Amino acid sequence: QVQLVESGGGLVQAGGSLRLSCAASGSRFTINAMGWYRQAPGKQRELVATITRGGGTNYEDSVKGRFTISRDNAKNTVYLQMNSLKPEDTGLYYCNCNAWIGSSTVNHNYWGQGTQVTVSS
Repeated sequence: QVQLVESGGGLVQAGGSLRLSCAASGSRFTINAMGWYRQAPGKQRELVATITRGGGTNYEDSVKGRFTISRDNAKNTVYLQMNSLKPEDTGLYYCNCNAWIGSSTVNHNYWGQGTQVTVSS
């Protein structure tokens, strides 16, 4: 099993910045792709950004040029640097990963509990 713990959310004014972190813990696992998703009130959860183990990235169109996803494989941690924040970025941000457990190469999917990001206008 893998546990994901997010941190770094908070309240910020429009135009400000926040940096989210998500650390994976457990035993005998290999983290593959990692990502961030968000869910605004009354809306479905949506992809924000993903990053492969090799560093390949993918972003949702509305965050391109403002958000940067990165990871530290040695620490099993993924980050999301969010700049030029807008009120529409408000939501609960979830960390997600695919991981191999033990000697298996079957991907298992895990979610964190979420961290709240609120951007005031």
